[in-house]
Amino acid sequence: MSNPPRRPLGATGVSISPIGLGCMGMSDFYGAANEAESAALLNYALDQGVNFFDTADMYGPWTNERLVGAALRARRDEAVIATKFAVMRDADGRFLGINGKPEYVRACCDASLERLGVETIDLYYQHRVDPNTPIEDTVGAMAELVAAGKVRALGLSEATPDQIRRAHAVHPITALQTEYSLWSRDPEAELLDTCRELGITFVAYSPLGRGFLTGAISSTEQLDPTDFRRNNPRFTGENLQQNLKLVEAVRALAAEKGVTPAQLALAWTLHRGEHIVAIPGTTKRSRFDENLAANQVTLTAEDLAALDRHIPVGAAAGGRY
Repeated sequence: MSNPPRRPLGATGVSISPIGLGCMGMSDFYGAANEAESAALLNYALDQGVNFFDTADMYGPWTNERLVGAALRARRDEAVIATKFAVMRDADGRFLGINGKPEYVRACCDASLERLGVETIDLYYQHRVDPNTPIEDTVGAMAELVAAGKVRALGLSEATPDQIRRAHAVHPITALQTEYSLWSRDPEAELLDTCRELGITFVAYSPLGRGFLTGAISSTEQLDPTDFRRNNPRFTGENLQQNLKLVEAVRALAAEKGVTPAQLALAWTLHRGEHIVAIPGTTKRSRFDENLAANQVTLTAEDLAALDRHIPVGAAAGGRY
């Protein structure tokens, strides 16, 4: 793709695609995936001008980094690879808590570098803030990784405005990753403005509401037996019925504009600020193409107002987890 759209990654001088690729579902949480197809999709994404790829040590666990690293190795210079540490899992996938201790940061970074097969991680996130370790200590250890040349830029995920400011005072924070979509609008309270003020890129994960905003899911029976959404509060019982009404509004507004619900939802996210990028995940080339076309969707003030009316802050029924 010639002249693909780009947005700045914090103050790094690096430019990234406004719509990146979340890679978690290629290895975990959404049922079985095909590694060969996923590797092909990663290279296809580069061909289409997408250069921002998101993984984490806990996806798999530990297998997604290997997949992403191997798939992108021949074209390393074209890709901006983000990975994360802090969420601990055992070999069976059980969650063991959050760890932000400096020695754990260092060990995780070395392990991620090995699995990815790279010399430097472009963007290294603390996946969740450890309530038992001062964020200054964690980010101090992350800053040492930058000084050592193991990491280029630092990020946080699901952090509060206060935590971001405290971390930013230790070492510049380049990106904040937090769930943000038409049905998860909490970041509008303070987070988006905090990031804008500090020159931090806001990376919206699950910008399609874990696939719900595509309009393709009307029952959990459609999902793989191992899909974690089967037990997600927003996908079950009365919450599901309430949330399907929101999707109907998205579907109707998308039809008026001649775009798909997914394209409308992604375009909405990007229209919320020039410092925002989105990382929808998919394993299918057709979905990837559909998502990428959202770059070309322009929303008017009237479009945005209509979405605000139909899906105001707090409209989704059920908790995020």
